[in-house]
Amino acid sequence: MTGQQLLDSRTAWIRLSAIIALSSLGGVGMWSVIVTLPYVQAEFGVSRGAASLPYTLTMLGFGAGGILMGRLADRYGVMRPLLGATLMLALGYVAAGLAPSLAIYTLAQGVMIGMLGASAAFAPLVADASLWFQRRRGIAVALAASGNYLAGAVWPPVLTWLIGFYGWRMAHLAVGAICLVTMVPLALMLRARAPGSRGDGFAGHPGEAKPLGLSRNALTAILCCAGVACCVAMAMPQVHIVAYCGDLGYGVARGAEMLSVMLACGIVSRIGSGFIADLIGGLPTLMLGSVLQGAALSLFLFFDGLTSLFALSALFGLVQGGIVPSYAVIVRESFPASEVGMRVGIVLMATLGGMALGGWLSGVIFDVTGSYAAAFLNGVIWNAVNMAIVTTLMLRRRVHLAPA
Repeated sequence: MTGQQLLDSRTAWIRLSAIIALSSLGGVGMWSVIVTLPYVQAEFGVSRGAASLPYTLTMLGFGAGGILMGRLADRYGVMRPLLGATLMLALGYVAAGLAPSLAIYTLAQGVMIGMLGASAAFAPLVADASLWFQRRRGIAVALAASGNYLAGAVWPPVLTWLIGFYGWRMAHLAVGAICLVTMVPLALMLRARAPGSRGDGFAGHPGEAKPLGLSRNALTAILCCAGVACCVAMAMPQVHIVAYCGDLGYGVARGAEMLSVMLACGIVSRIGSGFIADLIGGLPTLMLGSVLQGAALSLFLFFDGLTSLFALSALFGLVQGGIVPSYAVIVRESFPASEVGMRVGIVLMATLGGMALGGWLSGVIFDVTGSYAAAFLNGVIWNAVNMAIVTTLMLRRRVHLAPA
């Protein structure tokens, strides 16, 4: 079967299934630190802002690792970096579970779990999926990115159960073992190189020399700025909903349930955004998601009842889940196949950097003000910045596509 015939083929869909499973398993690296936050804060006796630092370093490491793993995937294929990352992920959870101090726990989370482990299970896999599809690229990218949210829907209740019975340290050791046993055989299924990954020129649109009338590096930088802004806003509910519920007296278990609801609805949003992106393109889909995220986030300022928070968690998941996959679609629409792994990694690093910054900022704002109201408002403002950037890009797109 030729490279062109592999696009959108049965082989591509089987590979996509393995990608979703890998992303769902490896994605635990992003979410376990959120569920563990209150327990880590209590054990090490630190402030909420200090307890949020492991999450911040995990997201920064996750983003930086995405660029490294994406570059390795461009050069060697996605299987090799995945195998190495699986080993580091397992070792990282062992190190975190045995950490004698917050500093060691933070390093294990940021370096081993985030940068060298879980990062290979997100951006490189999303980029790889985009190279195996042409007609259904939007939905393929959305499904690949949904594995990360599936991890967020499944792992928090599993971790809550493990922590309740065995403590947070033993829970980390169990997660490391699960990842090692399940991810290695799945990674071996991705041995084949993606069509167009060597610059063959048949994997769809090859990219423009000046996309949207900008240099490739300029457009990448602008997309990074947009990614930071939207994800600072996105981080407030996702990172702090567990602790927020604990502060309101509802208990951290209810918060973990809300996080699962939010991310389960995010899966629906991501899949829906894939269909939309196939119809209207990545940039308009990003704009739609940004507008809806800002509207949903603002509602957290007015409602804090238990039922209201469950409803808002579901709503927030339904409207924001498609934002991050839209960036990958935009990159694939704008750049050559041989650069997709690296540039998707760069842009998604920016979104993760935004999540890291937003998670830390929200914790600091809480420490200063004693409540999360100002943190929610901070998220609304950052979301408005994202909308302004995307609006500018859409105007440039209209001018760029206008007939001379």
